[in-house]
Amino acid sequence: MARFAPSNSIALHRIPLCFRIPHPLLQPSAARFPSSPRRFPPLACQTLPESHDTTSAPEKSSNGPESPGDTTGQAASSSSNQGFPEFPNKDINRRVAIVSTVSALALFSSSRLDFGVSLKDLAAAALPYEEALSNGKPTVVEFYADWCEVCRELAPDVYKVEQQFKDRVNFVMLNVDNTKWEQELDEFGVEGIPHFAFLDKQGNEEGNVVGRLPRQYLLENVDALARGEASIPHARVVGQFSSAEARKVHQVSDPRSHG
Repeated sequence: MARFAPSNSIALHRIPLCFRIPHPLLQPSAARFPSSPRRFPPLACQTLPESHDTTSAPEKSSNGPESPGDTTGQAASSSSNQGFPEFPNKDINRRVAIVSTVSALALFSSSRLDFGVSLKDLAAAALPYEEALSNGKPTVVEFYADWCEVCRELAPDVYKVEQQFKDRVNFVMLNVDNTKWEQELDEFGVEGIPHFAFLDKQGNEEGNVVGRLPRQYLLENVDALARGEASIPHARVVGQFSSAEARKVHQVSDPRSHG
């Protein structure tokens, strides 16, 4: 049997494996004559299956049956392709942006009404004191200061009540730091702030509420004024307040200012 010696670095597993097949017409003695050319029986070659090569990926047969693992992998790939797209759709991004913007505006508006109302906002919307005493409507006068913590906490409640009755009742804001209102401070006996004085249509005081109290107190008093009641339900009520003695006195240049 002939031996094949590899002449280079070709891997042995790629050389076809050959084996001898007996030839029925070949006589055993024919190979003994030196004058006759040496004959080799025909060889049948069979290629061994190639092992996994680290340098190249194995090729899959297109005709052979698929293994269960291949079927599972194809099913998983198919199911993943049928799900959500890998990249977000532009239309979806646009809708999400619109919804986010609307939600942000709604949240801002809500926070503005409930928590974002400041004393300066109330003072800017308030009616001048002299005008309130002359227009024939009942009046709520609030004595306040920018540094008053309780005044700032009650600002949203005052705003809500004002929005409900602003067409029937005057709302006036007087800053106790302004020396312009020294006479009014003495007249209404303001010792703590916020101080709410409730005046009838003629400007006569029917009662006052001082300090931090439930909004219902302010609401019921203003409602009684709007309906023209002879008295208010909470005429003398005092809660936690800031002392008016801590006021920072200053002169406002604009004489028309009620701040």
